[in-house]
Amino acid sequence: MIAAARQLPFDHVPCFAHSLQRSVTVSLHDSAFDNVLAKCRKVVGNFKHSPASAAELEQQQVEHGQKKESLMQDVQTRWNSTLDMIKSIRRNEQPLRDVLTTNTKIVMPTTAEMDKLQRLETLLEPCRYLTELLGGEKYVSCSVALPAFCHLSRVMESSDDDPAYVTKFKSTFRNDMETRKGIANIAYLKIATALDPRFKDLKCIPRAERSEVWASVTNLVKEQRVIAEKPREEKNSEPPKKKLTLLAVSSESDSEQEEDSIENSVRRYRAEPAISSDSCPLEWWSKHAGSHSRLAPYAQKYLATPATSIPCERLFSLAGHIVQKKRASLSSENVNNLVCLSNWLSAEE
Repeated sequence: MIAAARQLPFDHVPCFAHSLQRSVTVSLHDSAFDNVLAKCRKVVGNFKHSPASAAELEQQQVEHGQKKESLMQDVQTRWNSTLDMIKSIRRNEQPLRDVLTTNTKIVMPTTAEMDKLQRLETLLEPCRYLTELLGGEKYVSCSVALPAFCHLSRVMESSDDDPAYVTKFKSTFRNDMETRKGIANIAYLKIATALDPRFKDLKCIPRAERSEVWASVTNLVKEQRVIAEKPREEKNSEPPKKKLTLLAVSSESDSEQEEDSIENSVRRYRAEPAISSDSCPLEWWSKHAGSHSRLAPYAQKYLATPATSIPCERLFSLAGHIVQKKRASLSSENVNNLVCLSNWLSAEE
C-alpha cells in the first residue's frame, strides 16, 4: 500500500491505529509483563478447550453473583485483545481460583502478578480509547490524531511512583511512537488540526512551530489559487504590446491584493472563537463557509480524510462475507451493490 501511495498524485496519510498498536506490541515484547501474560493465556486456553471447565466456571460465576461470561483470549492480530483478556481475568479472579484449586497443571497469577495486570490495564486503556476514537466513521478523525497522541504522550510520562518495569514500558512506548511519527505525514495532520475550529489553538503542537503551520495554510491557498488560474491564463489571447506595461502594473497590484486578502482570511479564521470538543467541525464550516470562503474548500478536504484505514478494512471484511465460494458467480456490479447495501444497513443500526 505504501509503494502504491508513492505512485499516486495524492497525499498519503498512514494509519495511526496501526502505528499505535505496533507501539503497544513493541513495548510488551520482552517486558516484565511477559510471564504473567503467558499465565493468563494458559488459563484462558484451558477454559476455551474444556467444556467441563467452562461449565464449572459459569457455575462459580453465578454463585459469586456475577453474570455468565466467557473468558477473552488475546490474539496477536486482534487489537486490544490483550486488554480484553486482562479485564476478563480480573473480573473473574475469584471464580477462576475456585475452579482451579483442583487443577495442578494450570496456575493462576499470584497476587503480585495480579497487581501487574492492573497496572498494565491502566497503561493499555488509553490506547484502546484512542484506537476506537480514531477508527470512527461518523465524525472527523484526521484532525484528532495529533491532539490524541499529544495526550497519550503525556499519559505515558514516567512518574516517581512507577515501578521500574512500568517506567521501561512507558519509555519504550514513547520512543517507538516518536519514531513512527517521524515517518508519518505530520505536515498534512498539522494543517487538518489548524482547520478544525476545535483545535485551532494548536496546543498539541510546540509553540515554536505554530506560526509555521499557519504559514503552510496560507501558502496552500495561494498555491491552489495559482494552479486554478493557470488554465484560464493560457486560454487568454495575448493583449496588444502597447498595453503590456499597464497590464503588468495592474497584475502585480491585483496579485498583492489577492495575497493580502488570503492572509486576512486566515487571520479572521484564527480570530474566531474555538468551539467545544463535542461540536462537529464540518457543521461549523457549513455555517461559516460564506464568511471564510477561501478556507472552506480546504477544510472540507482535510477534515474529511480518515486518520486510519479501519473503515476501509471493515468494508473489505464485509465484502469477504459476501464473496464466497458458493457465490463465486456474482458479477462485480452485484458485489458492489450488495456491499453498499450491507454497509448502509450496518451504519443505520
